[in-house]
Amino acid sequence: MNLLRILPLACLLAAGAAQAQSAGECPLLPGDSGLSWKAMAGDDFVFCKALRDSGEEVFAVMISKDSPFDPQRSNRAEETTIDGHEARWYRGEIASAPDAKVRETLIELDDGRVAHISLRANSEAELADALQQAQTLRFGGPQLTSN
Repeated sequence: MNLLRILPLACLLAAGAAQAQSAGECPLLPGDSGLSWKAMAGDDFVFCKALRDSGEEVFAVMISKDSPFDPQRSNRAEETTIDGHEARWYRGEIASAPDAKVRETLIELDDGRVAHISLRANSEAELADALQQAQTLRFGGPQLTSN
């Protein structure tokens, strides 16, 4: 086979394997979600972005020992359950996008770490979809999909 044809394919496969390995600490996404993880790991954290096939971000999860997110009671929004953890979404805002619908929540994981989940939507429909997708996350245990 032509080496020039094989080399780009090998690079793509290696990049995909690296992404799948770094996404190993990301929560489990349902196989039918249509989402995949783009992950970045550090010494004491993993940052996971849930992306559609188009590359559009649906939500993000930061798993670490501590989180700088400090929920304010006055920003309370929807109640939720994520992987058996009772939680509440909090409204947020972005100065450069005042019409964006922003939600954040904090989940205390069974291993002592916390998961800060954040999302940004342009409409109520996008917000409802992102909230529903985030509520299907499963933390801990073996990863059953490469998403």
